[in-house]
Amino acid sequence: MASIRPYRPSDRSAVSEICVKTADAGADATGILSDDELWGALFAVPYVERHPDLAWVVEAEDGRTIGYIVATDDTDAFYTWFRDEWWPAFQERFPRAEEPRTREERMIEYGYTRMPGIEPNAVDFPAHLHIDLLPETQGQGLGRRLMETLFAELTGRGVRGLHLGIDPNNAGAAAFYARLGMERLPSAPGGQLYGVTFDTAAG
Repeated sequence: MASIRPYRPSDRSAVSEICVKTADAGADATGILSDDELWGALFAVPYVERHPDLAWVVEAEDGRTIGYIVATDDTDAFYTWFRDEWWPAFQERFPRAEEPRTREERMIEYGYTRMPGIEPNAVDFPAHLHIDLLPETQGQGLGRRLMETLFAELTGRGVRGLHLGIDPNNAGAAAFYARLGMERLPSAPGGQLYGVTFDTAAG
């Protein structure tokens, strides 16, 4: 039986690999980009570097890391750090295109444009997350348990809300977030966002 535990630094490479293997609307994205590590450098590894206290993994019975949830409790602060401290180390490896056209160029542009204020929903939903699970984890309720673990931590910290984005082609993810009681939020063309507010009064 798989179990959930807090993230450890030794999970870093597994988290990056899981990010790639689930990045194509839930399917394996290996080889889609010229450098597979771009996925993790944008959507997984910076979170465990900045917020290891807001990261949990799914561990298989044999000790493998087979899923994760990572988050920030303050999107604008995270994007400030991402812009100033994280992304500069990748700029030589991932140069910016003058007019991003390909999927890879648009992803690289995403890295260059992270900054405070870029996500208007962060005002009312300041936290955001990324969650990825390998196919072998499905049907065990692990996704819901990861989300509930994070929600409880954020509520305890007094965070008033959380948002997340999904690939519009990932119908399974959309249904999952709807079942969790999350609501659709305004989003840019081609995007799909969900949000949830937390009752922090009890805390």
